[in-house]
Amino acid sequence: MPRIENADTRYFIEFDLDTLAIIRCGYDQKQHLDKGQQTSEGLHRLFLTKGQYNKLVNRCENSATLCDG
Repeated sequence: MPRIENADTRYFIEFDLDTLAIIRCGYDQKQHLDKGQQTSEGLHRLFLTKGQYNKLVNRCENSATLCDG
């Protein structure tokens, strides 16, 4: 099933608060996200604009496990 990108799409990166390592980057519809609430104590989700997200994905294309976009 293709992923939808429209006005309700939100782009993000998630990183580990202890190591500051990026866990993943991705996007989803705002209805499926946790409304900004951090559900896991050790992780933080940082939202990006579409342009910022695309630049990040382009720079880390070689790391396929990082970005799910």
